[in-house]
Amino acid sequence: MVQISNSTVPSSLSSDTSNNSGDAQSVLQTDSKSDWQLVLVNLNNKKSEMNPKLVNIGNIQMDARIQKNVEDFFTAAKAVDPKVHLISGYRSVEYQSHLFSSYVQQTMTENPSWTEAQATSEVMTYSQPSESSEHETGLAMDMSTVDSLNQEDPNVASQIAAIAPRYGFILRFPTWGQKSTGIEYEDWHFRYVGEANAKYITDNHLTLEEFLDKLSK
Repeated sequence: MVQISNSTVPSSLSSDTSNNSGDAQSVLQTDSKSDWQLVLVNLNNKKSEMNPKLVNIGNIQMDARIQKNVEDFFTAAKAVDPKVHLISGYRSVEYQSHLFSSYVQQTMTENPSWTEAQATSEVMTYSQPSESSEHETGLAMDMSTVDSLNQEDPNVASQIAAIAPRYGFILRFPTWGQKSTGIEYEDWHFRYVGEANAKYITDNHLTLEEFLDKLSK
């Protein structure tokens, strides 16, 4: 069950986008349209079932091409706090559809006066309908010391987010990124984009959407 909290988030993840300087294309030469590491899946960029080649890593499945990156990142995160564990990885379109529907129904149960449209709007601040969730890529995973969203010790969350780029991952939904991502802060959701891309995105306080926008110009 996803539990949303307004708990304090680490200041290092709360910075604004004033440092969004530099030309991404001059630093990273890549064709974002064909680079599998940078595939964009969100409400405005829907994808049907992507069928990535999967590998089991602990209790989750991920794209087999990033097995070592996931394993090394997970090991490094556990060195920060031994309670870190993998929560969710690849999800099929069908599974995401059922999951999203369950969140909507749960929200309506918790708010009896809400319409389905209101509940759906609320759920979409932290989850996406099928064909709109990047969990379907096999490149995204949820990892935390606890099983509730945004309940991890902010200091631990900050340290894990800081080391993520070493392994090609970014904290996908930072506190300051909702305008471009449409998703509120998530302390546990990490997305693989490749090491060079991850470093540039993190150093320049960008979301994946903002980074891809720079590459397209």
